[in-house]
Amino acid sequence: MSSIRLQRFLARAGAASRRGSENLMTAGRVQVNGVVITELGSKVDPDTDRVTVDGIPVTLTDTRHYLMLNKPTGYVTTMDDPQGRATVAELVSDARIPGLFPVGRLDRDTSGLLLFTTDGELAHRVLHPKWHVTKRYVATVEGRFTESQLQRLRDGIELEDGPTAPATVELLGARGRTSTVAIAIHEGRKRQVRRMCSAVGHPVITLERTHFGPLELGDLPAAQWRPLTDTERGALLSAVDMTPDSAPSASDASPDTASRTTPDADTAG
Repeated sequence: MSSIRLQRFLARAGAASRRGSENLMTAGRVQVNGVVITELGSKVDPDTDRVTVDGIPVTLTDTRHYLMLNKPTGYVTTMDDPQGRATVAELVSDARIPGLFPVGRLDRDTSGLLLFTTDGELAHRVLHPKWHVTKRYVATVEGRFTESQLQRLRDGIELEDGPTAPATVELLGARGRTSTVAIAIHEGRKRQVRRMCSAVGHPVITLERTHFGPLELGDLPAAQWRPLTDTERGALLSAVDMTPDSAPSASDASPDTASRTTPDADTAG
């Protein structure tokens, strides 16, 4: 095999997404033949070079893993936290899949569907604006929405970092001094749904992600995970113009060690 860029090799090997692989390199966590490599664009020969992340060998494989977790609140979306907080890595540790990493993030106080994979190319695509992968959230907020407030959310609302794209918004109900609303967006700005609701006068009390592209959380219990079905995997890959045949999956985990990775920044919750 000819030489390829190191960050592309890491992504294809499932060490992290493409952007996450760059973060691993700049953090000094990647070695090639025993030498730390931090320069983006450096190349490796997969047939002859020995690549490690945090000392764990990384190799190309034809088997790619995909699973969903029902993340509870109270966990940060990272595989390793220097501050010692509870992480989502603890919730999928029994999967025993090397190179598994979360696709994007859910805030510590947001629950719901969190996708994990070892497929760096898939992770790059589902987070890239080009493919417009929609995420659906259900929020319970303070106060009751007026129709004009709901329409403002649908049309796009001005935030401190610029206007949001149009969203699909459905009022699910109101009770006492609270309302429940479903909001579907394809952007991934930090705490976007919370900021959108606050901007129209309704701070979020609870927030759950129920859908990620074609994936639906369904009745998966909190803190539990499961592999994607073949149908779900095919639908997810098709949503970002990838073919199932090019990404064989495995629902069974085998090796004992999992590399610690850094996810991309999709923090819309």
